[in-house]
Amino acid sequence: MDLNKISGLIVDAAMKVHSALGPGLLESAYEACLKHELGKRGMKVQAQVGLPVEYDGVRIELGYRIDLLVEDEIIVELKTVQKIAAIHEAQLLSYLKMSDKRLGLLINFHVPHLKNGIKSMVNKI
Repeated sequence: MDLNKISGLIVDAAMKVHSALGPGLLESAYEACLKHELGKRGMKVQAQVGLPVEYDGVRIELGYRIDLLVEDEIIVELKTVQKIAAIHEAQLLSYLKMSDKRLGLLINFHVPHLKNGIKSMVNKI
């Protein structure tokens, strides 16, 4: 499955979750429900995937976690904030670079209409 198709399925699943739950819950609730919804659709989804930092030839475990990794290809970072900030985008871009993944989705569930809370980012590997 290509990245565009996978990302489309992720966005569709996120919209279903947002329509059912609305804004106002904790990030962990959306994460669990989105993982469930993607699993129902036959997608491989891992939650809270550890992401070590490689520095000076050493692998250092610092507790960084990818919210969802879908089909071993797309990083999904979830937020429940008033507005996506530059630091959230920088976080996703750093995760993409550290994991050598090409595509990430930043999804903010704390919006009235989820289409206004989704940003995709590409790692130009």
